[in-house]
Amino acid sequence: MSGQHLADGAVDTSNGGNHSPVETKSPTSIEKQHSYEQIDHAHFLANDIGTLYLNDRFSDVVLVVNGERFHAHRVVLASRSDYFRALLYGGLKESHQAEVEITEASVNSFKKLLEYIYSGRMNLSILKDEVILEIFSLSNLFGFTNLELSLCKYLRSNINVYNVCSMFAAARLYQHKELVTEALNFTDYHALEVLQSEAFLSLSAEALQEVLNRDSLYAYELDIFRAVCRWIKANQDDEDSEVKIKVLSAVRFPLMSLDELLSVVRESQLVSSDNILDAIQLRNTLPSHKLKFRGQLKPNLNIAHPSQGAQVMQGEMRSALLESDSSGHDHERGCTRHLINESDSGIMIKLGHPSIINYIKMQLWDKDLRSYSYYIEVSMDQHDWVRAIDHSNYYCRSTQRLWIHPRVVQYIRIVGTNNTVNKCFHTVSMEIMYNSEEMHLVDIKKGLVVPKYNVATMAMNAIVIDGVSRSRNSLLDGNCKDYDWDCGYTCHQLGSGCILVQLGQPYMLSSMRMLLWDCDDRCYSYYVEVSVNMWDWELIVDKSKELVRSWQILQFNSRPVVFIRITGTYNSANEVFHCVHLEAPAQVPLDLNTVEVEQEISNLQDNNELDEPESMETPPTTAAETSTAVTDCLTV
Repeated sequence: MSGQHLADGAVDTSNGGNHSPVETKSPTSIEKQHSYEQIDHAHFLANDIGTLYLNDRFSDVVLVVNGERFHAHRVVLASRSDYFRALLYGGLKESHQAEVEITEASVNSFKKLLEYIYSGRMNLSILKDEVILEIFSLSNLFGFTNLELSLCKYLRSNINVYNVCSMFAAARLYQHKELVTEALNFTDYHALEVLQSEAFLSLSAEALQEVLNRDSLYAYELDIFRAVCRWIKANQDDEDSEVKIKVLSAVRFPLMSLDELLSVVRESQLVSSDNILDAIQLRNTLPSHKLKFRGQLKPNLNIAHPSQGAQVMQGEMRSALLESDSSGHDHERGCTRHLINESDSGIMIKLGHPSIINYIKMQLWDKDLRSYSYYIEVSMDQHDWVRAIDHSNYYCRSTQRLWIHPRVVQYIRIVGTNNTVNKCFHTVSMEIMYNSEEMHLVDIKKGLVVPKYNVATMAMNAIVIDGVSRSRNSLLDGNCKDYDWDCGYTCHQLGSGCILVQLGQPYMLSSMRMLLWDCDDRCYSYYVEVSVNMWDWELIVDKSKELVRSWQILQFNSRPVVFIRITGTYNSANEVFHCVHLEAPAQVPLDLNTVEVEQEISNLQDNNELDEPESMETPPTTAAETSTAVTDCLTV
C-alpha cells in the first residue's frame, strides 16, 4: 500500500490492521497540526501600519495644526474615525484639498492622537494631566469611542485635587455622566482642599454653581463664601454683575453665624445689607429642619458605627447597639433598650458628622413572636426634631428596612410605643447610610416603603402565624414548583381557621399573587383580608362567590399592610383550602393575564349556584379523609 493511501487514513493491512498511523496520532500532535493551520500575524500588520506614522511615503494629505504640518494617509484616518471619513471622503471641500487645517487641537495633543490612530497605543504615564484632558476632548470630538472610554477610566482612577476641576469641566462639556459624577463625588469628599485650589478659579460660573448647589459639598459655609470671593476676584474682568449675583446665591448664608455675617460677609462688600438681614432673620425664625444644611455623603457605608464617630447618647446598655452581634442576643445582653412610657425619651444616636441618609436598617429583638411599634425622629441640633418614620400604629418584628427621602441629619432618636409582651423596647443592631445600591427597588408613599420586590419571604422576616403545613413557612420559601400531594403547601380546614401571614414591617401594597394547589383539576373559593395591628381588618379581595384555581393575581387600592389573612370558603375536592405560594407585591406585570380561572361560569346552568358553593357536587372524599389530611400536617 502506498504512503499516499496511508496518509489519507487507510488501514495498513500488511501490519495486521492494528496500528494505523491515524489511530496512533497523539492528542498533542493533533493540537500541533491545528496550530499550524491558524496564521495570526496581526502584530505584523499593526507594526507595518504604525511605520506610516509621520511618514510622507504614500502620504496623500497633510494635516495642519497651529502651523505645524503632519503627513497622513486618508484611508488610514477614514478607517479609524467616522469624523475623518466624513471630512475626507464626504464630498466636503477637504475631500479635494492636499492640506486640511485642524483648528480644535494643540500640536502636542494632536500629535499624540495621531500616533494612537496609526499604532493603537498611547502611554498615559508620560503625559501631563492637561494633555490627557485635551486628548479626552479630542477623542469625543473625532469619535474615538474606545479611546474615550479608556481615558475616562484612567482619569477616574487618577483624580486629585489639582485636576478635578479641569476634569469636571471637560466631562460636563462632553456630557460624560460617569466622569461628572466621579469628579463631583471627589469634590464633595475633599471640599475644603478643592475650594482652596487654584484650579477652582478656572471653573465657569455654571460649573461653579453646580458644585456649590450640592447638599453633599460638605464644608463650612464661611469657607465656601471665601472661595466664591476668590473666584469673583479672579474672574471679575470676564463676568458681569448678574453672574456674580448668581454665584453668590449658591452660598447658604442662613447657615453662617451672626458674627460671620456681620464681620466677614458684610466687610466683603459683595452682599447687600438687605440680603444679610434676610439671612439673619431666617436663621433666627426658621426651625432648623427648614434650613438647607450640607452633610457628608458616603454611599453604601454604615455611618452608625464607632469607626465613623457615631455614639449612642441615650438608652440602656448603649455599647451593644452599634457593634453588637445580631445573632447572639437575649434579654440581658446584645441589645440596647428603653422603657416604654411617657417620661422615657427613647434611644438616641449621634453621628460623627452631619450626613445625608436615606436608609435605616434596625433589628428588633426577635427570639419569640412578639411585635413592636415605634417611631424614629431626626434632628440637626437636638431641639428641632422631625418624625422621619412613624410605625407607632403598626406591628413590626425582627429586621426593619426603612427608607426615607434623602436628608441631612446628625441625631437619630428611636422611641418605642408598644411591645406585645412587656413594656420594654429592644433594638439589637442599627445601620444608617445613604443606600444607592438598592434605592431603585423601592418607592416611598405616605412615609411607608412601596417595594418592587417580594416582601412575603423568610429573608424579609415574614412568618406564617396560622395555617397547617409540614414545613411551617413553606408558603414563603419562594418555591412554587416542588409541591405534590403530601408537601409544599399550607392549608386550613374550611369553616375553621385561616392562613395568616405577618410581614416584617408595614409596606404600602396594591397587589399580591398566590398559587393555589393545582395537582388535579379542583377549584376553590376564598377571600383575603389585611390588617396593620391584628384587630382592624379590611377585605381587599372577595372570591368567595367565584370558582378559581392555580395562579391568582390580586389587585386592590394601595394601603398599608402588615398582616395578610387568607380564608378559603370552598374546595371542589374536599374540605381543606390549600395554598402553595404567596408573594406581595405580585412579581409579574399586572397587565399580564396569568390568573388561571376555570370556565365554571359557562359550565354552570344556574347563576344561583354561585351563591351556594357548598351545594356543588364534590368528589367522593369523606370528611374522615379530610380530617386525616389536616391531622397529618399537624402531627408533622
